[in-house]
Amino acid sequence: MKTIDLPATNFTPEVKYSEDGKLLIRGRSISHNEISFYQPLIEWAGTVKNNRLIVDINLEYINSGSSKKLLTLLKALNTNVYVKSLIVNWHYEEGDEDTFVKGQLFEESLPKAEFRFHKKDEAD
Repeated sequence: MKTIDLPATNFTPEVKYSEDGKLLIRGRSISHNEISFYQPLIEWAGTVKNNRLIVDINLEYINSGSSKKLLTLLKALNTNVYVKSLIVNWHYEEGDEDTFVKGQLFEESLPKAEFRFHKKDEAD
C-alpha cells in the first residue's frame, strides 16, 4: 500500500499516509467495530518499508477499544525492521490530562519511538 487516504466519519478518524513517511490520524475514534477499521492498518504497518516514519496523532476522543487497536498499530510500526526512526507527534488539548497520560503510557510501550508532545490551546 503506497498511500492511505481514509476520510473521517462520525466514528472513525481521518487517516492519511504518504510515501514520504508521514502518517496522520486525526479526529474521533469511537467505533464499536475497531477491528474492521484498524486491522488493515495494523497489517500495513508490518509491511511498510520507510526508513523513517512520522506519525501525527491528533484525536479529540478515543474509546478504550480503539485505544488498544491504536497501540497495536504503533507497536507494529515499532517492531517493523524497515523502520529505523519512528517519531510520534502526540497532540492533546490543554487541560486534557487523560490524553496526555495516555500518550505517556504509549511511549513506555514503544522503545524505538521518539514521542513529541504538543499541547493545543483553544485557539488551535
